[in-house]
Amino acid sequence: MEMRRLGKTGLSVAPIVIGGNVFGWTADEKTSFAILDAFFDAGLNTIDTADVYSAWVPGNKGGDSEEIIGRWLSQAKVSRDKAVIVTKVGSDMGQGKTLKETYILKAVEDSLRRLQTDYIDLYLSHWPDADTPHEETLGAFAKLKQQGKIRAIGCSNYDAKLLQASFDAAEKAGLPRYDVLQPEYNLYERASFEGPLADLCVKEDIGVITYFSLAAGFLTGKYRSKADTEGRAREGRVSKYFDDKGLRILAALDKISAETGAKPAEISLAWLLRKKGVTAPIASATSLSQLESLAKSATLALSDDAMALLDQAGA
Repeated sequence: MEMRRLGKTGLSVAPIVIGGNVFGWTADEKTSFAILDAFFDAGLNTIDTADVYSAWVPGNKGGDSEEIIGRWLSQAKVSRDKAVIVTKVGSDMGQGKTLKETYILKAVEDSLRRLQTDYIDLYLSHWPDADTPHEETLGAFAKLKQQGKIRAIGCSNYDAKLLQASFDAAEKAGLPRYDVLQPEYNLYERASFEGPLADLCVKEDIGVITYFSLAAGFLTGKYRSKADTEGRAREGRVSKYFDDKGLRILAALDKISAETGAKPAEISLAWLLRKKGVTAPIASATSLSQLESLAKSATLALSDDAMALLDQAGA
């Protein structure tokens, strides 16, 4: 499996990152373990999660995904140094969204305990916090790096202006900067990443791992109308994609699928892998057949004509 350099972090990641948001939500623990086993057996190596996953599920408290990953790590055949673990801090775990130093220093201990590990490979600020200076947040991360509790840092949901401001603050204060960005980016949702943000990431050599890479499952092609989503766990997220643009994208995916034999999800991820600035998309699986399809996308090469058709459909 081809490994990709994740910006200046020193980490190398396979072309597809497994999304841990479904662990403890739409994938129970037994299924999650089987997916993780198969993921690493396929030569892939990076797991993305967050402390807040999956607090939105009735009966869950947050930290559920990290706990499942931790129990898997404790019994997995994969040695810890072969797994790249990404988690996030700052979402609302009952205290509101915050990136204050005191909160981060406590939250990291909770994540380490749940993950049953001594260190986190990549720790991300999950959401911007307008009430906390960049210097305070980055100072907390600097302490954690010095203590060996985290290896690299990044941020999620930052726009170009905010990301540049964080770079400026880091340089002025002599603190480590964010070396990874996790933006929402897929065939349908393009405007927030393409342009100034993607250009900044390329210019500054920022690793980019995209979330909602399959638009909450819309780009798998399994939903063909709003009616198909009724009663599903992702109904609220998927239904918004059923407009003219969404249907154009599905038609383009179907055309390329007929020509290549690849599934719509595989094509959607392969499209991301050829986009400027993208290191690896995050995608979730709730079954071994879905996982097998994700692994195929890591080696699917789309033609220039296919890329042009998809670009036009989702423009």
